[in-house]
Amino acid sequence: MAQRFDAIVIGTGQSGPPLAVRLGKSGRKTAVIERASFGGTCVNVGCTPTKAYVACARAAHVARHAADFGVQIGKGAQPGDVRVDLAFVKARKERIIGASRDGVEQWLRHAPNVTVFKGHARFTGAHTVRVAAHDGAQVDLEAPEIFINTGTRALIPAIPGVDTIRYETNSTLLALEQLPEHLAICGGSYVALEFAQMFRRFGSRVTVLVRGQRVLAREDEDYSRAVQDVLAREGVEFRFGAEPRSVAPLDGQVGVRIALDSGPLDVSHLLFATGRLPNTDDLGLDAAGIERDAHGLIAVDGQLRTHVQGIWALGDVNGRGAFTHTSYDDFQIVAANLLDGKARSADTRIPAYAVFVDPPLARVGMSEREVRERGNPALIATMPMSRVGRARERGETDGFMKALVDPQTQRILGAAIFGIEGDEAIHTFIDTMTADAPYTTLQYAMHIHPTVSELVPTLLDGLKPLE
Repeated sequence: MAQRFDAIVIGTGQSGPPLAVRLGKSGRKTAVIERASFGGTCVNVGCTPTKAYVACARAAHVARHAADFGVQIGKGAQPGDVRVDLAFVKARKERIIGASRDGVEQWLRHAPNVTVFKGHARFTGAHTVRVAAHDGAQVDLEAPEIFINTGTRALIPAIPGVDTIRYETNSTLLALEQLPEHLAICGGSYVALEFAQMFRRFGSRVTVLVRGQRVLAREDEDYSRAVQDVLAREGVEFRFGAEPRSVAPLDGQVGVRIALDSGPLDVSHLLFATGRLPNTDDLGLDAAGIERDAHGLIAVDGQLRTHVQGIWALGDVNGRGAFTHTSYDDFQIVAANLLDGKARSADTRIPAYAVFVDPPLARVGMSEREVRERGNPALIATMPMSRVGRARERGETDGFMKALVDPQTQRILGAAIFGIEGDEAIHTFIDTMTADAPYTTLQYAMHIHPTVSELVPTLLDGLKPLE
């Protein structure tokens, strides 16, 4: 006999916990199912731990350049004489994510009308779910409303020999306590570059293997080149047109031999940062009548409803964004429509994200390439970060800002900032675009000095036709 609930939430990533709590507060008897660690990818192996590592890597980088600011570290210390204790870095990370993970679990376990189940969930019908606990026990649940929030995992490419080697993912690399001597990273996008810079700053030799001819292939070329230049200056090595043909363990030693068209590359560690795979292949979706596309994603409408009545898909599994903030916005959309009588839709959401290299690259809306492909008249403005007082004062003038505007409607089409605190300053654009306000609202705003954001109005003063 199945236990009856009003709602079932599968997974405790960024969408699941706040939605479960809201459902419970609405009076719905709600079940939450988590098979592994509370908090999902972001808390356990994604944003939280990697940004903790980024902070440690920046501390090492600043220490190495302390003499540039007239700061001497330690008696008799030589410039650049900085070593990183990776075991300490890992322990610090574990404390941070442990507090977050435990906080999510306790929040759910003490929420009114919410019952937590530990185990793997599989659909047995459109509105029935079986939970298999790790000890073999099983329990059947049913509810008219079910919400899928199961996240993603690292995609491992089908390279010959991959089953014969030890390789790293974003999860396992964060478990190391000894610094890799030579880390190769397969991939040229966000995760790959963040790990490349942080481990180079930790002290590893790092080689990034990029299948194409530039990193960050989705970004405008001027931004991808600028990011590459910063990382290369710090000692990150890049090989382009470098797609591994096979991999094999090194004879008599720990490490991997990577066969490339240019010749073999021997490394101590190999990280795959080649994409993410939705955790939808073992949910029994067929039993619920839910189809997946070729990438394993679940199709949803603007309100994040699947084509099966009473089932929603939130977070990375729905293909509507692969970020923590899009997942949380999914929760807000569902809660607004289902519980607050609103009419919100993911179809009107403005894409925004950041690449957390240092300095960060942040973007909202359309890129210059996308604006050009659209073919309509547009205005563009650019400004080097060397114009920003905050950047000069901190000695970090890499990067530039860019904004694109529709001359007819005066609406901002898109903006990007690669530079110090760009991941914060970009929100001036995000908020203006979300309010559907003309760019002059931002242009005429009085911003605080000395900040990065204060140069945004000046940037917009320089708008000119896109040629």
